[in-house]
Amino acid sequence: MAETYRTVAERAESEFEVKGSEFLGHVAPAESVDEAEAFVDEVRAAYDDATHNVPAYRVPAPGGEMLREWASDDGEPTGSAGKPALNVLVQRDLRNVVAVVTRYYGGVNLGVGGLARAYARGVSDAVDAAGVVEERPHERVSAVVDYDDSGTVRGILESEGVDFEASYEERVAFEVRVPVAEADGLRDRLRSATGGRVELE
Repeated sequence: MAETYRTVAERAESEFEVKGSEFLGHVAPAESVDEAEAFVDEVRAAYDDATHNVPAYRVPAPGGEMLREWASDDGEPTGSAGKPALNVLVQRDLRNVVAVVTRYYGGVNLGVGGLARAYARGVSDAVDAAGVVEERPHERVSAVVDYDDSGTVRGILESEGVDFEASYEERVAFEVRVPVAEADGLRDRLRSATGGRVELE
């Protein structure tokens, strides 16, 4: 599970026209089905006047072991939109990624072949715009401590170079994003540094 995988570096968009139809490709990293669906909903809301918003994603299924691949033609002829969009993600070996291709119909029918090429290009151009990176599977670790221990915990997290957010309320809660392969080691370090006082999830 700790091998690296390829995904997009950031959100990005592409735009082009085919015979009067305008196509907008959108991609984003997504670590779960919920994140992917939220991005699809966001694009649909932003372009709710479009003729079609065709989604495709490859993200870990709940439980994390399996990959869920999903796409929809969103009203285009069967097989002309969602599958070509998803195929780009498969062929480029990308995962933890979501794409939506928005189409504004321009009055000329493109045919199934023309649509398939356009939807594939929408994803491909957006992926090129985003850039591809090697990632390692991450998990979230939540650490809650009293204020006395918060400096110690923050120091460890900073020295590990992991992404984290801290919220200071009655106690201090750290939300940490850490590579799966390093998560147990980090938990052990936090426990020993705080004398076991840290609450971990």
